[in-house]
Amino acid sequence: MPVSLFYDASHEAFREQLRRFVRKEIGPHVDTWDEAGNFPRELYRKASEVGLLQANFPDELGGVPGDRFYSIIVNQELAQCGAGGICAGLLSHTLALPPIVRFGSDELRKSIIPAVLSGDRIAALAVTEPTGGSDVARLKTTARRKDEGFVLNGEKTFITSGMRADYITVAVRTGGPGFAGISLVVVDADSQGLSRVPIDRKMGWWASDTATLYFQDCYVPAGRLIGEENSGAKYLLTTFNEERLGLAASAIGFSQLAYDEALAYARAREAFGKRLVQHQVIRHKLVDMKQRIVAAQALLEIVAWRMDHDIESIAELCLLKNQASQTMAFCASEAVQIFGGAGFLRGSKVERIYREVKVNAIGGGTEEIMKELASRQLGF
Repeated sequence: MPVSLFYDASHEAFREQLRRFVRKEIGPHVDTWDEAGNFPRELYRKASEVGLLQANFPDELGGVPGDRFYSIIVNQELAQCGAGGICAGLLSHTLALPPIVRFGSDELRKSIIPAVLSGDRIAALAVTEPTGGSDVARLKTTARRKDEGFVLNGEKTFITSGMRADYITVAVRTGGPGFAGISLVVVDADSQGLSRVPIDRKMGWWASDTATLYFQDCYVPAGRLIGEENSGAKYLLTTFNEERLGLAASAIGFSQLAYDEALAYARAREAFGKRLVQHQVIRHKLVDMKQRIVAAQALLEIVAWRMDHDIESIAELCLLKNQASQTMAFCASEAVQIFGGAGFLRGSKVERIYREVKVNAIGGGTEEIMKELASRQLGF
């Protein structure tokens, strides 16, 4: 009898391959990289060697096609390193490349995607601006026609992989107000008129390269336009949905890690003459954590299955994203409580997970935006 309705032997083999990679190539260096606020560029090439970067991209472009359960595995196995910044940095291409894959010209696809999937180049998505994040319809960065291309002016901020990216998929305004005037263009990192400033002193995701981008009369050739002009908003919708699924999977992965760390500590630590796990109050905390994890994982897999079968799932996806981020918040808090003073010290996984809770409740659409989207889909 199969152990899962959703994962077959190929999924599990892929999971084991990524698990070994995370333990060998990331685990021993997490604290050093997090404190340094960066990780080696070489890690992208190593990730490509085990198929991490290629999951769910077309084989003719160097990818490995698959269902969404491969994406879940990528996000949840990476989460086992305990550092969200490393996960976000390694996976920034999963936001930048899909619009190019689906809507870009053959020339654009072939010139960018294989190099990124091989780990030789890095890609980022730039949508958020200083004046707004979730309100994409009001973005202000402009791209005006000039000669055989566009001239960009404006700013983007909180851009993951913003400093080191070689290619940046940028949302710009080419038309009138609202969603109807938005386009997507690919900007090369060495483009004249593009400048980048790192964002430091973040609460979490320290190892993630985060930046503010400035476009000042930055020229982009017409061939760098993705799909049709003024159609960028609808291209982004699909990307955002996949991002939310990935963020949910990652949040549940971190929840599981917090649970595992707390359980191991409770089994080893003694208080009042017996191990912590032998105290009812601690056992019940662990049960409450596991209950939320199991429920969130079940919802994640149902939503992924529905999306794979082209069943409308926007409301469920919004609910999932919130359920996952709230599960992570609960599990992180309880894990630190079980660790006590040790959980307040830098260098423990539960301390880092606790600091990184909020970005999951904000990135990819805030909890408030998710509720509003869900309410509209539910008809009230």
